[in-house]
Amino acid sequence: MTEQVLDELVDQLSQRLDELREHGRSRQRGGDRLRARGAGAKDKPTTADRVLATVLYLRKLGTRDLIAQLFGVNGSTTTRAVHQVRPLLAENGHTVAPSTARFRTPADVTAFIANSSPTKIKSAC
Repeated sequence: MTEQVLDELVDQLSQRLDELREHGRSRQRGGDRLRARGAGAKDKPTTADRVLATVLYLRKLGTRDLIAQLFGVNGSTTTRAVHQVRPLLAENGHTVAPSTARFRTPADVTAFIANSSPTKIKSAC
C-alpha cells in the first residue's frame, strides 16, 4: 500500500471513526458532554495511527503486541482500534490481503527496513 493510498484511506475513514467514537463516549457517559469538544485527555493513537495499525494487523505482519509496541500503546488499545476500523474498511469495500512477511520484535522490523532497497524517487524535472 503506497503512502498516497493510505492517506486517502485515512481521509475516507476519519470522519466516520470520529462519529463512532463520539457516539460510544456519549453512550458511556449517558448523555451530552459536560466539557467542550477537545477538552480533556487526548487519545495517544491518532486516526491515521489507528487505520495503519489495523492495516498492519490485517496483513498479519506481527502480533497485536508487536504492533502496540511500534505505536507506543498497549495491546488492548490496538485491539480496540482494529475493532473500530475493520468494519469501516469492509463497509467501504477495502480488503487487506495477508503478507508473507512476519515480524516478532521491533528489531526485526528495523532490520527489514534497513535491508530493503530504498524507493527510487523520480525527479519532477
